[in-house]
Amino acid sequence: MFSIAALVPSPPILVPELCGGATGPIPGHQDDPRVALRAEVLAAATAMAAVSDRWTVVGVGAADQAFGPGTVGTFRGFGADVRVALSAIASATPDPRLPLPVLIAGWLREQVAPAVAADVHIVAEDTDPDDCRALGMKLRAEADGSDARHGVLVIADGAATLTLKAPGYLDERAAAVQADLDRMLRTGDLAGLRALDPVLCAELVLSGRAAYQVLTGLFDTAPSVETRYQAAPFGVGYHVGLWRAAEAQS
Repeated sequence: MFSIAALVPSPPILVPELCGGATGPIPGHQDDPRVALRAEVLAAATAMAAVSDRWTVVGVGAADQAFGPGTVGTFRGFGADVRVALSAIASATPDPRLPLPVLIAGWLREQVAPAVAADVHIVAEDTDPDDCRALGMKLRAEADGSDARHGVLVIADGAATLTLKAPGYLDERAAAVQADLDRMLRTGDLAGLRALDPVLCAELVLSGRAAYQVLTGLFDTAPSVETRYQAAPFGVGYHVGLWRAAEAQS
């Protein structure tokens, strides 16, 4: 049965070992944005783990891919050999070429729900909105047909063109689009998310568009939304929140 989705971003800085092992702020920088972001991501994943026995993960990549509980990876390509897996029994040789959402999912699982197994669906970045919604509906049907409690972890980033130092540099159109996306995610605006323009999102390096549109198929009615974090500390829109199915609240 499906009842909850956790929305988190995908920056590798979530992993302390990729930041020199530091879990607190940089000395002299008490407002280090990594600390608040990491804390809220872990809190959202913990909340989902409390009401789920199995995780389905949705992320975005260059092509459609699927990864099962036996998957093992490493953050070696991001600067440290931090090994992660999608289940406690996975024993394969760590793959350093896994898509970032798979690695983030494995790291989060190990931090907050080590007994849980996860499956990851990577959605091609150019997937049509209707196909994204159809995938969400399929995942919902599969979860509702299971006796296990399913949580869906959506790993997605907003626009990466919000400042001059952003990964995609500055695009003057990005601030308005990101503000609208922030509103949609805060309010559970399914129609608004369905209407996101794939072409414009690609131009603004809004890489999470397809994953956010999968959400529109997971929920057939407006969800109950708890927003835990919304900011763009590095010129990229990051959102952390929990969406609960309306029937789960009754």
